[in-house]
Amino acid sequence: MEWLTVPFEVTFVQRALWGGMLVSAICALAGTWVVLRGMAFLGDAMSHGLLPGVAVAALLGGNLMVGAVVSAAVMTAGVTALGRTPRLSQDTGIGLLFVGMLSLGVIIVSRSQSFAVDLTGFLFGDVLAVRQQDLLVLAAALLAALVVSVLGHRAFLALAFDSRKAHTLGLRPRLAHAVLLGLLGLAIVASFHIVGTLLVLGLLIAPPAAALPWARSVRGAMVLAALLGALATFGGLLMSWHLSTAAGATVSALAVSLFFLSHVLSGLRDRRTRHAHAPVLEAN
Repeated sequence: MEWLTVPFEVTFVQRALWGGMLVSAICALAGTWVVLRGMAFLGDAMSHGLLPGVAVAALLGGNLMVGAVVSAAVMTAGVTALGRTPRLSQDTGIGLLFVGMLSLGVIIVSRSQSFAVDLTGFLFGDVLAVRQQDLLVLAAALLAALVVSVLGHRAFLALAFDSRKAHTLGLRPRLAHAVLLGLLGLAIVASFHIVGTLLVLGLLIAPPAAALPWARSVRGAMVLAALLGALATFGGLLMSWHLSTAAGATVSALAVSLFFLSHVLSGLRDRRTRHAHAPVLEAN
């Protein structure tokens, strides 16, 4: 069993495992609502919309996380504002913000003669470079995500299934939508350093989507999604160690593989259930 334990005897792999597990929990809290509301495109747009802030922070020698937070705030405000424009569909507004922010980021990078921004690290992350202070930041982000999820659960639930009823119940759906966007931004900002913006949807979407067919409640789906994300992190790090593959991409690929496995198994379960309840025709 040494092949199973040897990689995790190394300090930086241990930090990567803890970082990935914290990110998985954060993504489970936000990603479950993203899947329920069909907001995957929005998540993709917001993850790429971090580039301008990260690029400016890198060029100025500042903290990349701060730059990512600023960009996430701009994207959240932009999506919220455009969502209130009656003549513009939400998908169109999100697409325009996506392209605009990504283009702005590339322009900022291109203005640097030394190309100081490490685009590879931004796009694909570096889970093996997680530091002790990064774990503290992720723990704080998880605590904030938990607080938002608990306080906003009723409003998020009504918003996901019937926004008109949410308004009738006085749950302020517009404010709930803005807060939910903030929770999504928090998850993306916390995750991009681990798996990068191109792969962040792997942990944000795949575990919740894999969990929903087996869960009996939204909270149950979140717990199961966090466990599946942690499993993908552990398995991805183990595979990347033995196969010499990119750690973040391996974690994300395994998370997506777990989704397809869940989809197949839930389909077989549903088929068996239908056969078990099918009426039996007696021969005359």
